[in-house]
Amino acid sequence: MRQRQSSAVSSSANANRTQNPIPTKSQQQKKEGPQFDLLASPKNIYLFCLAFRMLNALLVQTYFNPDEHWQALEVAHRITFGFGHLTWEWKKGIRSYLHPLLFAFLYKVLALLGLDTPWFMVKAPRLFQSLFSAFGDLYLYKFSVILFGDQVAKWALFSQLTNWFMFFCLTRTLSNSLETVLTIVSLYYWPCIRPSSSKLPLESRKWGLLIAALACAIRPTSAIIWLYVGVLELFVSRDKLRFIFLEVAPIGVLVLGLTFLIDRLMYGSWVLVPLNFLRFNFLSSGGDYYGTHKWHWYFTQGFSVMVFSFLPFSIAGILQSKQWKLSGLIAWVLVLYSVLGHKEFRFVLPVLPIALIFSGYSLTALKTSVSGNGQRKKLADYHNKFSAKMLLAIFFLLATNIPMALYMSLVHQRGTEDVTYYLSNEVVEGKVTDILFLMPCHATPYYSTLHRNLPMRFLDCTPSEEKGIPDESDQFMMDPVGFASEFAKNWSLPSHIVLFDSEEKKLRDFLVSHSFKEIQRFFHAHFKVDRDLQASVVVYALTGS
Repeated sequence: MRQRQSSAVSSSANANRTQNPIPTKSQQQKKEGPQFDLLASPKNIYLFCLAFRMLNALLVQTYFNPDEHWQALEVAHRITFGFGHLTWEWKKGIRSYLHPLLFAFLYKVLALLGLDTPWFMVKAPRLFQSLFSAFGDLYLYKFSVILFGDQVAKWALFSQLTNWFMFFCLTRTLSNSLETVLTIVSLYYWPCIRPSSSKLPLESRKWGLLIAALACAIRPTSAIIWLYVGVLELFVSRDKLRFIFLEVAPIGVLVLGLTFLIDRLMYGSWVLVPLNFLRFNFLSSGGDYYGTHKWHWYFTQGFSVMVFSFLPFSIAGILQSKQWKLSGLIAWVLVLYSVLGHKEFRFVLPVLPIALIFSGYSLTALKTSVSGNGQRKKLADYHNKFSAKMLLAIFFLLATNIPMALYMSLVHQRGTEDVTYYLSNEVVEGKVTDILFLMPCHATPYYSTLHRNLPMRFLDCTPSEEKGIPDESDQFMMDPVGFASEFAKNWSLPSHIVLFDSEEKKLRDFLVSHSFKEIQRFFHAHFKVDRDLQASVVVYALTGS
């Protein structure tokens, strides 16, 4: 029964036309007459996805990962306006300027138009990212058409747009978000990933190589994906020497060479970012400084939480489609990242769209009912009628993902974003002169949101050369009162202090004794993440300031 039902979706676009009972688009139009189809052209799809992602970007108002601000926008702000904090990674040369330069361009445009106001400084970067995110959605659709046909492509796009984690993360200014877009675009151009019946010009592979090289330039760990795809392409390629020496080598040298020149210009000296990145994260396990997880974390928690309620549909799609190349890519990435001690959700974001394509496959299979004798029933009006299983699946996916997406994007951990936006408006009105953040390092946006060159201080958490020595951030969290008392011996009194309520309760008497009073409190979270519950963010101001 399962095998018969799964054959409702073909394993390639060609098989889809010959075996699939699903009517083609032209057959449907002949039957019903001309009608507007939102997905009739790539332009329509892109504009629809762009509108969706721009709304998505406006709805994302929470804090997720420090790198969104500190490794992209903060660096871009420094490039454009001359001030902004560079973290220790930039001093050690393990980050490339290629990604921040995109947002430096955006900031320059805002400045020239006089739009570098608090609202635009917060919203414009994510709106800018939505331009790229929509391309990722478009190419997911196009890639799915090539693999499985246009019906699967529509439900793959549905899965992409309604998955909670894609909504939560794809419009953020993380390098992982752009890497994800580049990954799905590049996969579209690789012959080895397509069905054997699919015709593809030789030049297409060069486009795939070029985009893959850009992904590696932005995030060196993207090489994990392209090592798998490259070996697969080498295995099926008829002219292996041409592939290696006339395509991979020159395109790789060109892109990485341009990246080295950009970094030479920005750093002021020759810096081999991929080598430094590899040395720190893989050879010395430097990432472990920020925490480690069990080897199985991506399988039991990380990736499964990202796929969320789409997981059973993705697994079913893998088994039904028998597209082992793509499912093998997912497994390859999860296994290799599992070897590393330091794990994060965003590291495996580039293969999430692939899992959602498989979800689209299994959803399309539900659209064809099966009779008692095992024969598939043709629906009278295929495009307008759904089986009961299909309706139940859609309701289940929407009922689980939409609340999750909205809660994580609008509610959970929004206090640190709100407080910085509040301070940026207070600065405009001249009410703030200097700020001290007494909280775990990189817990808030910084100059990229405040957009004023005034003195600010946060607790440092640069990895120590000697293991076991706590940094400033850890010292403060272990003993807030003791740390603050010692810190106050050498401080220049700030006009404002920002801290979480969990530490504020312990420091209230200390702050009052130094003439500070609470002036604002922002909701942050209902439950704890890595530390104790940080329910709210509190702002104290110096009396009379």
